[in-house]
Amino acid sequence: MARVALVTGGMGGLGEAICIKMAALGYQVVTTYSPGNTKAQDWLASMESQGYKFKAYPCDVSDYDSAVACINKIAEEIGPVDVLVNNAGITRDMTFKKMDKVNWDAVMKTNLDSVFNMTKPVCDGMLERGWGRIINISSVNGQKGAFGQTNYSAAKAGMHGFTKALALEVARKGVTVNTISPGYIGTKMVMAIPSEVLESKIIPQIPMGRLGKPEEVAGLVAYLASDEAAFLTGANIAINGGQHMH
Repeated sequence: MARVALVTGGMGGLGEAICIKMAALGYQVVTTYSPGNTKAQDWLASMESQGYKFKAYPCDVSDYDSAVACINKIAEEIGPVDVLVNNAGITRDMTFKKMDKVNWDAVMKTNLDSVFNMTKPVCDGMLERGWGRIINISSVNGQKGAFGQTNYSAAKAGMHGFTKALALEVARKGVTVNTISPGYIGTKMVMAIPSEVLESKIIPQIPMGRLGKPEEVAGLVAYLASDEAAFLTGANIAINGGQHMH
């Protein structure tokens, strides 16, 4: 039986690259999409035309009941989740002076509460089976901070605190928990930054002088999900072109 890999937010640039990589390695790939996303079926069709038979389920990752219902449906229809990639995330950037409670809460719920909401329903099954991989996609800005991102940086740093604590609890049972902290990757989210800001402010901070590729992060996810990575847990792996060395 192929292992089941669930990638939240799998229809974005990074999520899609992770889905494709995991499928290429023989995983049964499942992703989630926001219940209001009208383009989910188009994405599935376009992936299928490239030979990828992904399954997708509506799920509000910021809502615990929605997450539990989604995981239960996946378990019934496909099988229990062996690899969970907590990738779903949003930004609501503004200075702290301008930040209101609504934009703080939105980012904390989608980027941090979601990690609890999705991990809780799959973790016990992983422990019972004696094998599991939980991979949390954080950010370089959770490690070093970023102007205008108190909400995002707090949520992304919180992910790694969760990783370390849970890794301690499940280490003896064959389940690993790790964080990946990508730098600036050429996804839609990053490409939405005005090009003059990218060229003048961001790329000069990256010693490699370029944005990362989604496939490069997907390769790291694939390694952490593998049997070879069984001794690696509680780590935060930076993949940022040398922008921040921690």
